[in-house]
Amino acid sequence: MNNQEAMMNILLIDDDPIMLRLLAHQLSRLGAGEVTSCERARDALVVLDQRGVAVDLIFCDLQMPEMDGVEFVRQLVRIGFTGCLVLVSGEDARILQTAERLARAHRLDVLGGLQKPVSPIQLQQLLAHMSDRPTPKPRAHRKRYSAEELRLAIAGGQLINHYQPKVAFASGAITGVETLVRWDHPEDGLVFPDQFIDLAEECGLIDALTQTVLDSALKQARRWQAAELSLPLAVNVSMDNLTRLEFPELVEQRVAEAGIAPSYLTLEVTESRLMKNRLESLDILTRLRLKRFGLSIDDFGTGHSSLVQLRDIPFTELKIDRDFVRGAPNDASARAILEASLSMAQQLGMTTVAEGVEDLEDWDFLRARGVDVAQGWFIAKPMPADDLSAWIAAWELRRPVLLGRPQ
Repeated sequence: MNNQEAMMNILLIDDDPIMLRLLAHQLSRLGAGEVTSCERARDALVVLDQRGVAVDLIFCDLQMPEMDGVEFVRQLVRIGFTGCLVLVSGEDARILQTAERLARAHRLDVLGGLQKPVSPIQLQQLLAHMSDRPTPKPRAHRKRYSAEELRLAIAGGQLINHYQPKVAFASGAITGVETLVRWDHPEDGLVFPDQFIDLAEECGLIDALTQTVLDSALKQARRWQAAELSLPLAVNVSMDNLTRLEFPELVEQRVAEAGIAPSYLTLEVTESRLMKNRLESLDILTRLRLKRFGLSIDDFGTGHSSLVQLRDIPFTELKIDRDFVRGAPNDASARAILEASLSMAQQLGMTTVAEGVEDLEDWDFLRARGVDVAQGWFIAKPMPADDLSAWIAAWELRRPVLLGRPQ
Protein backbone atom coordinates (compact mmCIF):
# COMPACT_ATOMS: atom_id res chain seq x y z
CA MET A 1 0.00 0.00 0.00
CA ASN A 2 1.20 3.52 -0.69
CA ASN A 3 1.19 6.40 1.77
CA GLN A 4 -2.11 7.73 0.47
CA GLU A 5 -3.86 4.42 1.28
CA ALA A 6 -2.12 4.07 4.66
CA MET A 7 -3.60 7.35 5.85
CA MET A 8 -7.17 6.51 4.82
CA ASN A 9 -10.00 6.57 7.33
CA ILE A 10 -12.32 3.65 6.56
CA LEU A 11 -15.84 3.06 7.88
CA LEU A 12 -17.40 -0.42 7.78
CA ILE A 13 -21.16 -0.95 8.15
CA ASP A 14 -22.69 -4.44 8.46
CA ASP A 15 -25.19 -5.92 10.91
CA ASP A 16 -23.18 -9.20 10.96
CA PRO A 17 -20.33 -8.81 13.51
CA ILE A 18 -18.44 -11.77 12.00
CA MET A 19 -18.39 -10.10 8.57
CA LEU A 20 -17.24 -6.85 10.18
CA ARG A 21 -14.32 -8.56 11.93
CA LEU A 22 -13.37 -10.46 8.76
CA LEU A 23 -13.40 -7.35 6.56
CA ALA A 24 -11.55 -5.27 9.17
CA HIS A 25 -8.90 -8.02 9.44
CA GLN A 26 -8.46 -8.16 5.66
CA LEU A 27 -8.09 -4.38 5.42
CA SER A 28 -5.61 -4.39 8.30
CA ARG A 29 -3.46 -7.03 6.58
CA LEU A 30 -3.46 -4.89 3.42
CA GLY A 31 -2.37 -1.85 5.45
CA ALA A 32 -5.33 0.12 4.13
CA GLY A 33 -5.65 2.58 7.01
CA GLU A 34 -7.62 3.20 10.19
CA VAL A 35 -10.86 1.18 10.36
CA THR A 36 -14.03 2.01 12.31
CA SER A 37 -16.85 -0.58 12.40
CA CYS A 38 -20.59 -0.08 12.94
CA GLU A 39 -23.34 -2.70 13.12
CA ARG A 40 -26.10 -0.17 12.47
CA ALA A 41 -26.34 2.41 9.70
CA ARG A 42 -27.68 4.99 12.15
CA ASP A 43 -24.54 4.59 14.29
CA ALA A 44 -22.45 5.15 11.15
CA LEU A 45 -24.27 8.41 10.49
CA VAL A 46 -23.40 9.54 14.01
CA VAL A 47 -19.71 8.72 13.31
CA LEU A 48 -19.84 10.69 10.06
CA ASP A 49 -21.46 13.63 11.84
CA GLN A 50 -19.12 13.74 14.85
CA ARG A 51 -15.77 12.55 13.52
CA GLY A 52 -13.02 15.14 13.51
CA VAL A 53 -11.29 13.57 10.49
CA ALA A 54 -13.21 13.03 7.26
CA VAL A 55 -14.00 9.45 6.27
CA ASP A 56 -12.28 8.56 3.00
CA LEU A 57 -13.90 5.21 2.24
CA ILE A 58 -17.11 3.46 3.32
CA PHE A 59 -17.94 -0.24 2.95
CA CYS A 60 -21.69 -0.63 3.38
CA ASP A 61 -23.78 -3.82 3.38
CA LEU A 62 -27.08 -3.57 1.50
CA GLN A 63 -29.23 -5.88 3.62
CA MET A 64 -29.47 -4.42 7.13
CA PRO A 65 -32.34 -3.95 9.63
CA GLU A 66 -33.72 -0.52 10.61
CA MET A 67 -31.93 1.25 7.73
CA ASP A 68 -30.84 -0.74 4.68
CA GLY A 69 -27.99 0.17 2.35
CA VAL A 70 -30.19 2.01 -0.14
CA GLU A 71 -31.62 4.19 2.61
CA PHE A 72 -28.08 4.82 3.87
CA VAL A 73 -27.05 5.97 0.37
CA ARG A 74 -29.86 8.50 0.52
CA GLN A 75 -28.50 9.78 3.83
CA LEU A 76 -24.99 10.07 2.41
CA VAL A 77 -26.40 12.32 -0.31
CA ARG A 78 -28.21 14.39 2.32
CA ILE A 79 -25.06 15.03 4.36
CA GLY A 80 -22.93 15.68 1.27
CA PHE A 81 -20.49 12.77 1.68
CA THR A 82 -17.50 13.29 -0.64
CA GLY A 83 -15.45 10.14 0.01
CA CYS A 84 -15.58 6.82 -1.82
CA LEU A 85 -18.29 4.20 -1.36
CA VAL A 86 -18.18 0.42 -1.77
CA LEU A 87 -21.44 -1.51 -1.61
CA VAL A 88 -21.28 -5.07 -0.27
CA SER A 89 -23.99 -7.70 -0.55
CA GLY A 90 -24.82 -11.38 -0.43
CA GLU A 91 -27.91 -10.71 -2.53
CA ASP A 92 -28.37 -11.35 -6.23
CA ALA A 93 -25.68 -9.66 -8.34
CA ARG A 94 -28.28 -7.64 -10.25
CA ILE A 95 -29.55 -6.09 -7.00
CA LEU A 96 -26.01 -5.03 -6.18
CA GLN A 97 -25.54 -3.57 -9.68
CA THR A 98 -28.81 -1.65 -9.42
CA ALA A 99 -27.79 -0.20 -6.05
CA GLU A 100 -24.45 0.87 -7.55
CA ARG A 101 -26.19 2.64 -10.43
CA LEU A 102 -28.53 4.37 -7.98
CA ALA A 103 -25.63 5.64 -5.88
CA ARG A 104 -23.81 6.89 -8.99
CA ALA A 105 -26.99 8.60 -10.18
CA HIS A 106 -26.91 10.45 -6.85
CA ARG A 107 -23.37 11.55 -7.86
CA LEU A 108 -21.67 9.62 -5.08
CA ASP A 109 -18.15 8.39 -5.81
CA VAL A 110 -18.84 4.65 -6.04
CA LEU A 111 -15.63 2.66 -6.14
CA GLY A 112 -17.44 -0.61 -6.88
CA GLY A 113 -19.50 -3.45 -5.49
CA LEU A 114 -18.39 -6.63 -3.73
CA GLN A 115 -20.23 -9.93 -3.42
CA LYS A 116 -20.06 -11.76 -0.10
CA PRO A 117 -17.91 -13.49 0.93
CA VAL A 118 -15.35 -10.81 0.09
CA SER A 119 -12.05 -12.29 -1.03
CA PRO A 120 -8.71 -10.65 -0.19
CA ILE A 121 -7.85 -10.52 -3.91
CA GLN A 122 -11.05 -8.59 -4.74
CA LEU A 123 -10.35 -6.20 -1.90
CA GLN A 124 -6.75 -5.64 -2.98
CA GLN A 125 -7.80 -4.98 -6.59
CA LEU A 126 -10.43 -2.49 -5.46
CA LEU A 127 -7.98 -0.57 -3.26
CA ALA A 128 -5.40 -0.56 -6.06
CA HIS A 129 -8.02 0.88 -8.40
CA MET A 130 -8.71 3.63 -5.86
CA SER A 131 -5.02 4.56 -5.58
CA ASP A 132 -4.60 4.64 -9.37
CA ARG A 133 -7.40 7.13 -9.91
CA PRO A 134 -6.62 10.85 -10.18
CA THR A 135 -7.68 13.04 -7.29
CA PRO A 136 -11.22 14.20 -8.10
CA LYS A 137 -11.70 17.87 -8.75
CA PRO A 138 -14.16 19.79 -6.56
CA ARG A 139 -17.62 19.73 -8.06
CA ALA A 140 -18.24 22.96 -9.88
CA HIS A 141 -21.23 25.06 -8.95
CA ARG A 142 -23.93 24.77 -11.61
CA LYS A 143 -24.96 28.31 -12.40
CA ARG A 144 -28.51 28.93 -13.56
CA TYR A 145 -28.89 31.17 -16.58
CA SER A 146 -31.86 33.28 -17.60
CA ALA A 147 -33.75 33.10 -20.87
CA GLU A 148 -32.56 36.60 -21.73
CA GLU A 149 -28.90 35.63 -21.19
CA LEU A 150 -29.33 32.68 -23.53
CA ARG A 151 -31.17 34.75 -26.13
CA LEU A 152 -28.34 37.29 -26.17
CA ALA A 153 -25.79 34.46 -26.38
CA ILE A 154 -27.48 33.00 -29.46
CA ALA A 155 -27.81 36.41 -31.11
CA GLY A 156 -24.25 37.38 -30.16
CA GLY A 157 -22.56 34.33 -31.62
CA GLN A 158 -21.46 32.87 -28.27
CA LEU A 159 -22.57 29.35 -29.20
CA ILE A 160 -19.76 27.30 -30.71
CA ASN A 161 -19.56 23.75 -32.00
CA HIS A 162 -17.18 21.03 -30.95
CA TYR A 163 -16.91 17.83 -32.96
CA GLN A 164 -16.45 14.27 -31.70
CA PRO A 165 -15.09 11.79 -34.27
CA LYS A 166 -16.69 8.43 -35.00
CA VAL A 167 -14.69 5.54 -36.47
CA ALA A 168 -15.52 2.16 -37.99
CA PHE A 169 -14.67 -0.81 -35.79
CA ALA A 170 -13.79 -2.99 -38.77
CA SER A 171 -11.36 -0.66 -40.54
CA GLY A 172 -10.66 2.17 -38.12
CA ALA A 173 -11.67 4.61 -40.85
CA ILE A 174 -13.26 7.89 -39.76
CA THR A 175 -16.97 7.74 -40.56
CA GLY A 176 -17.90 11.25 -39.50
CA VAL A 177 -18.31 13.57 -36.52
CA GLU A 178 -21.06 14.41 -34.07
CA THR A 179 -21.70 18.12 -33.56
CA LEU A 180 -21.87 19.11 -29.88
CA VAL A 181 -22.76 22.68 -28.96
CA ARG A 182 -20.99 24.69 -26.26
CA TRP A 183 -21.69 28.14 -24.86
CA ASP A 184 -18.50 30.23 -24.86
CA HIS A 185 -19.59 32.43 -21.97
CA PRO A 186 -17.59 35.68 -21.58
CA GLU A 187 -17.34 35.25 -17.79
CA ASP A 188 -17.92 31.56 -17.05
CA GLY A 189 -15.90 30.02 -19.87
CA LEU A 190 -17.14 26.92 -21.68
CA VAL A 191 -20.67 25.99 -20.58
CA PHE A 192 -21.93 22.54 -21.53
CA PRO A 193 -25.35 21.84 -23.06
CA ASP A 194 -26.83 20.17 -19.97
CA GLN A 195 -26.90 23.69 -18.47
CA PHE A 196 -28.85 25.40 -21.24
CA ILE A 197 -30.66 22.99 -23.61
CA ASP A 198 -33.60 22.48 -21.21
CA LEU A 199 -33.76 26.25 -20.76
CA ALA A 200 -33.89 26.73 -24.53
CA GLU A 201 -36.78 24.28 -24.79
CA GLU A 202 -38.67 25.84 -21.90
CA CYS A 203 -38.41 29.43 -23.12
CA GLY A 204 -38.98 28.87 -26.84
CA LEU A 205 -35.38 29.37 -27.98
CA ILE A 206 -34.66 25.84 -29.16
CA ASP A 207 -35.43 26.56 -32.82
CA ALA A 208 -33.02 29.49 -32.90
CA LEU A 209 -30.38 27.43 -31.09
CA THR A 210 -30.75 24.44 -33.44
CA GLN A 211 -30.55 26.66 -36.52
CA THR A 212 -27.37 28.29 -35.17
CA VAL A 213 -25.75 24.91 -34.48
CA LEU A 214 -26.82 23.52 -37.87
CA ASP A 215 -25.67 26.56 -39.87
CA SER A 216 -22.28 26.59 -38.16
CA ALA A 217 -21.82 22.83 -38.68
CA LEU A 218 -22.75 23.05 -42.37
CA LYS A 219 -20.32 25.91 -42.96
CA GLN A 220 -17.60 23.89 -41.26
CA ALA A 221 -18.43 20.85 -43.40
CA ARG A 222 -18.06 23.03 -46.48
CA ARG A 223 -14.62 24.17 -45.31
CA TRP A 224 -13.60 20.54 -44.73
CA GLN A 225 -14.76 19.62 -48.22
CA ALA A 226 -12.73 22.48 -49.69
CA ALA A 227 -9.72 20.99 -47.90
CA GLU A 228 -10.56 17.60 -49.43
CA LEU A 229 -11.69 16.19 -46.08
CA SER A 230 -14.96 14.29 -46.30
CA LEU A 231 -16.64 14.21 -42.88
CA PRO A 232 -20.35 13.38 -42.65
CA LEU A 233 -22.08 15.34 -39.91
CA ALA A 234 -24.46 14.36 -37.13
CA VAL A 235 -26.48 17.14 -35.49
CA ASN A 236 -28.77 16.71 -32.48
CA VAL A 237 -32.34 17.92 -32.77
CA SER A 238 -34.83 18.57 -30.00
CA MET A 239 -38.28 17.05 -29.80
CA ASP A 240 -39.54 20.64 -29.93
CA ASN A 241 -37.93 21.06 -33.37
CA LEU A 242 -40.03 18.13 -34.55
CA THR A 243 -43.33 19.87 -33.83
CA ARG A 244 -42.86 22.36 -36.68
CA LEU A 245 -44.20 20.86 -39.91
CA GLU A 246 -41.91 23.10 -41.98
CA PHE A 247 -38.79 21.76 -40.25
CA PRO A 248 -37.81 19.36 -43.12
CA GLU A 249 -37.96 22.23 -45.64
CA LEU A 250 -35.91 24.44 -43.33
CA VAL A 251 -33.15 21.82 -43.05
CA GLU A 252 -33.27 21.16 -46.79
CA GLN A 253 -32.82 24.86 -47.53
CA ARG A 254 -29.89 25.23 -45.11
CA VAL A 255 -28.12 22.21 -46.60
CA ALA A 256 -28.64 23.41 -50.16
CA GLU A 257 -27.27 26.86 -49.31
CA ALA A 258 -24.15 25.25 -47.82
CA GLY A 259 -23.62 23.07 -50.89
CA ILE A 260 -23.71 19.85 -48.86
CA ALA A 261 -25.40 16.65 -50.04
CA PRO A 262 -28.36 15.66 -47.80
CA SER A 263 -26.83 12.19 -47.34
CA TYR A 264 -23.92 13.83 -45.48
CA LEU A 265 -26.22 15.00 -42.67
CA THR A 266 -27.69 12.76 -39.96
CA LEU A 267 -30.15 14.16 -37.44
CA GLU A 268 -29.94 12.55 -34.02
CA VAL A 269 -33.16 12.35 -32.03
CA THR A 270 -33.15 11.31 -28.38
CA GLU A 271 -35.22 8.16 -28.12
CA SER A 272 -36.73 8.90 -24.71
CA ARG A 273 -38.44 12.05 -26.03
CA LEU A 274 -39.86 10.75 -29.29
CA MET A 275 -43.29 9.67 -28.12
CA LYS A 276 -44.42 13.22 -27.37
CA ASN A 277 -46.53 14.58 -30.27
CA ARG A 278 -46.05 11.23 -31.95
CA LEU A 279 -48.10 11.85 -35.12
CA GLU A 280 -46.35 15.13 -35.91
CA SER A 281 -42.97 13.54 -35.23
CA LEU A 282 -43.77 10.64 -37.56
CA ASP A 283 -44.84 13.09 -40.29
CA ILE A 284 -41.69 15.21 -39.99
CA LEU A 285 -39.21 12.34 -39.63
CA THR A 286 -40.65 10.48 -42.60
CA ARG A 287 -40.33 13.60 -44.80
CA LEU A 288 -36.75 14.09 -43.64
CA ARG A 289 -35.94 10.58 -44.86
CA LEU A 290 -37.70 11.30 -48.16
CA LYS A 291 -35.28 14.21 -48.54
CA ARG A 292 -32.38 11.74 -48.04
CA PHE A 293 -31.28 12.90 -44.60
CA GLY A 294 -30.06 10.24 -42.19
CA LEU A 295 -31.96 9.67 -38.95
CA SER A 296 -30.37 8.35 -35.79
CA ILE A 297 -32.25 7.09 -32.74
CA ASP A 298 -30.05 8.35 -29.91
CA ASP A 299 -29.68 6.91 -26.38
CA PHE A 300 -31.45 3.74 -27.50
CA GLY A 301 -32.87 1.63 -24.69
CA THR A 302 -33.37 4.45 -22.17
CA GLY A 303 -37.00 5.30 -23.00
CA HIS A 304 -40.30 3.46 -22.94
CA SER A 305 -41.30 2.87 -26.57
CA SER A 306 -38.15 1.80 -28.38
CA LEU A 307 -39.63 -1.13 -30.29
CA VAL A 308 -42.65 0.85 -31.49
CA GLN A 309 -40.38 3.64 -32.70
CA LEU A 310 -38.09 1.22 -34.53
CA ARG A 311 -41.15 -0.23 -36.25
CA ASP A 312 -42.78 3.06 -37.21
CA ILE A 313 -39.95 5.50 -37.95
CA PRO A 314 -37.45 4.98 -40.81
CA PHE A 315 -34.27 5.36 -38.79
CA THR A 316 -30.97 4.66 -40.53
CA GLU A 317 -28.80 4.49 -37.41
CA LEU A 318 -29.14 3.17 -33.87
CA LYS A 319 -26.91 4.61 -31.14
CA ILE A 320 -26.53 2.21 -28.24
CA ASP A 321 -26.58 4.23 -25.03
CA ARG A 322 -23.34 4.48 -23.05
CA ASP A 323 -25.01 2.86 -20.01
CA PHE A 324 -25.13 -0.43 -21.97
CA VAL A 325 -21.65 0.03 -23.47
CA ARG A 326 -19.61 0.83 -20.36
CA GLY A 327 -18.61 -2.32 -18.59
CA ALA A 328 -20.62 -4.62 -20.89
CA PRO A 329 -17.79 -7.20 -20.94
CA ASN A 330 -18.32 -7.76 -17.21
CA ASP A 331 -22.00 -6.86 -16.76
CA ALA A 332 -24.38 -9.61 -17.89
CA SER A 333 -27.44 -7.35 -17.89
CA ALA A 334 -25.81 -4.59 -19.95
CA ARG A 335 -24.34 -7.19 -22.29
CA ALA A 336 -27.73 -8.82 -22.91
CA ILE A 337 -29.38 -5.49 -23.73
CA LEU A 338 -26.48 -4.45 -25.97
CA GLU A 339 -26.53 -7.71 -27.92
CA ALA A 340 -30.33 -7.61 -28.31
CA SER A 341 -30.15 -4.01 -29.59
CA LEU A 342 -27.38 -4.96 -31.99
CA SER A 343 -29.35 -7.92 -33.33
CA MET A 344 -32.48 -5.83 -33.93
CA ALA A 345 -30.55 -3.09 -35.69
CA GLN A 346 -28.79 -5.58 -37.94
CA GLN A 347 -32.09 -7.23 -38.90
CA LEU A 348 -33.55 -3.80 -39.71
CA GLY A 349 -30.54 -2.84 -41.84
CA MET A 350 -29.47 -0.02 -39.50
CA THR A 351 -25.94 1.16 -38.78
CA THR A 352 -25.02 0.64 -35.13
CA VAL A 353 -23.00 3.17 -33.13
CA ALA A 354 -21.66 2.46 -29.64
CA GLU A 355 -21.53 5.59 -27.49
CA GLY A 356 -19.22 5.94 -24.52
CA VAL A 357 -16.38 3.66 -25.67
CA GLU A 358 -13.89 4.51 -22.92
CA ASP A 359 -11.14 1.91 -22.92
CA LEU A 360 -9.42 -0.88 -24.82
CA GLU A 361 -11.62 -3.54 -23.20
CA ASP A 362 -14.75 -1.80 -24.54
CA TRP A 363 -13.16 -1.48 -28.00
CA ASP A 364 -12.16 -5.15 -28.23
CA PHE A 365 -15.50 -6.41 -26.89
CA LEU A 366 -17.67 -4.31 -29.22
CA ARG A 367 -15.49 -4.90 -32.26
CA ALA A 368 -15.70 -8.67 -31.74
CA ARG A 369 -19.49 -8.46 -31.65
CA GLY A 370 -19.79 -6.65 -34.95
CA VAL A 371 -20.85 -3.16 -33.85
CA ASP A 372 -20.30 -0.84 -36.82
CA VAL A 373 -19.09 2.46 -35.35
CA ALA A 374 -17.29 3.56 -32.19
CA GLN A 375 -17.65 6.90 -30.45
CA GLY A 376 -16.20 7.88 -27.09
CA TRP A 377 -13.19 9.21 -25.22
CA PHE A 378 -11.11 6.13 -26.13
CA ILE A 379 -11.23 7.42 -29.70
CA ALA A 380 -11.37 11.17 -29.04
CA LYS A 381 -13.00 13.78 -26.87
CA PRO A 382 -15.14 16.46 -28.54
CA MET A 383 -12.82 19.12 -29.95
CA PRO A 384 -12.84 22.44 -31.82
CA ALA A 385 -12.83 22.08 -35.61
CA ASP A 386 -9.28 23.46 -35.81
CA ASP A 387 -7.95 20.55 -33.70
CA LEU A 388 -9.35 17.85 -35.95
CA SER A 389 -6.48 17.68 -38.45
CA ALA A 390 -3.92 17.00 -35.72
CA TRP A 391 -6.19 14.33 -34.22
CA ILE A 392 -6.58 12.61 -37.63
CA ALA A 393 -2.80 12.44 -38.02
CA ALA A 394 -2.43 10.90 -34.56
CA TRP A 395 -5.30 8.49 -35.16
CA GLU A 396 -3.74 7.19 -38.38
CA LEU A 397 -0.66 6.21 -36.38
CA ARG A 398 -2.72 4.54 -33.66
CA ARG A 399 -5.19 2.84 -35.98
CA PRO A 400 -2.96 -0.06 -37.21
CA VAL A 401 -2.13 -1.02 -33.62
CA LEU A 402 -5.81 -1.34 -32.68
CA LEU A 403 -6.71 -3.22 -35.85
CA GLY A 404 -3.81 -5.60 -35.38
CA ARG A 405 -5.16 -6.89 -32.06
CA PRO A 406 -6.82 -10.34 -32.18
CA GLN A 407 -10.62 -10.34 -31.94
